[in-house]
Amino acid sequence: MAQLTYINDKNMAMFNKQDGTSQEIETIIGPSVTLEGNFVGSGDVVVEGSINGTLKTQGSVRVGKDAKIKAEVRAAQVYVAGEIRGNVFASSSLELASSARVVGNIQAKNLSIEAGATFQGKSSMDPIDEDGDKNKSSKQKETK
Repeated sequence: MAQLTYINDKNMAMFNKQDGTSQEIETIIGPSVTLEGNFVGSGDVVVEGSINGTLKTQGSVRVGKDAKIKAEVRAAQVYVAGEIRGNVFASSSLELASSARVVGNIQAKNLSIEAGATFQGKSSMDPIDEDGDKNKSSKQKETK
């Protein structure tokens, strides 16, 4: 079942393992980097710079406070402290920090919005697969 949680602490739990240690980050797009085009990966990604295009990974995405993304974002888990202009699909969880600015539709199984975050668009908390599609169990059944 989908869960909506409002948070007011500065956590990034999705980037911590159960034992409290940090997960290994595979890709960092630094503050001086602008990526134009499509980024596809399978590991965790931290964005501190700019992306124009698409960002897709099977892992987690962390959008830093000064990051600016004009792209569709697809990942298992997404944490946003910066700006995204585009649709966001999170197959597991989406967290919007107080500094987050999202203009676009969002879809996630679990959604957390911290007080102060801004969001303009539609939200859906239907379970989705890694491609951003609704899971077969929640799709409408065809009738003959």
